Formats: sequence, C-alpha cells, structure tokens
Amino acid sequence: MAKVTKEKLNSIIHAMEVLDFGSILVTIHEGEITQLDVTEKNRFPQNKKKKEDRQNKSIR
Repeated sequence: MAKVTKEKLNSIIHAMEVLDFGSILVTIHEGEITQLDVTEKNRFPQNKKKKEDRQNKSIR
C-alpha cells in the first residue's frame, strides 16, 4: 500500500482544485508515491462549415 503523507495528499488535492479538464497521474514506486503528472486539456472551438455550405461553394 502506498505511503501517503499530508504533503503529497495536499499536492494531489491542489492539482484537482485547479484543473478544469485533463488528467492526474499518480506514480507509485515500491509502495511510495514518487511522482505526480498533471495534464491540462485546452479545447478550442472549431469553425467548421456545414456540409451544405461547402457544397454550395464548390458549385459556384
């Protein structure tokens, strides 16, 4: 079982509080938390044109 110190637990909690979208990976080595990886996802709206608009444009 992983040894969890207050400092490590607080780091995990902080990562969860500031992350809107993404993932948190906790790495455990020999029963001890050794690493915390935080990956944040940023999604941008796409300006996709409707299929009908593309067809009309190619006909012109």
